[in-house]
Amino acid sequence: MRSRTVLALFASLVTLGFVAASFAPPQGFASAAIAEDDGSRVLATGSQGFTAADGFDNAVGRDAFTVVKPPPPPPRRAAPAAGTPDPGTAKAIAFDMVAERGWGQDQYDCLVALWNRESHWNVYAGNPSSGAYGIPQALPGSKMASVGADWQSNPRTQIVWGLGYISGRYGTPCGAWASSQARGWY
Repeated sequence: MRSRTVLALFASLVTLGFVAASFAPPQGFASAAIAEDDGSRVLATGSQGFTAADGFDNAVGRDAFTVVKPPPPPPRRAAPAAGTPDPGTAKAIAFDMVAERGWGQDQYDCLVALWNRESHWNVYAGNPSSGAYGIPQALPGSKMASVGADWQSNPRTQIVWGLGYISGRYGTPCGAWASSQARGWY
């Protein structure tokens, strides 16, 4: 009977010790304090401190070391300038069609970059794994028949279909270019 009493008393003291330890600060650390100093907030603990300025200066100091967070990634850059296309080329046809829609040079630049990536402006470009075809890489290529029966060989037919697709799905060539930049396809 005596051993049960001692065991119960010991268990109670151990439990009380764990509860008391959870409320006490760890050994070797001072209590944390927050102070305002010239518009910045400082959290001081012992010999270490953390400073976070209201303007987020991206720097964190600890002892003799400073850790600087990397800047955010740069925004996606605009499409490179395409310049003026050679007369009679598929790019010249597209240049005129882009202007007819009221889109500016920036939209033409995006279109050139987009279709350079997709087909290199090759009217016969085919993707054997997906079945995409032509300058805009229509999937399937036969969708372009809605614009003309000569969809397999006529750059004008393919460009008309491609600009309609871009306009309906992305709004503008730069919208399609941005999507292509983000996903690798449009």
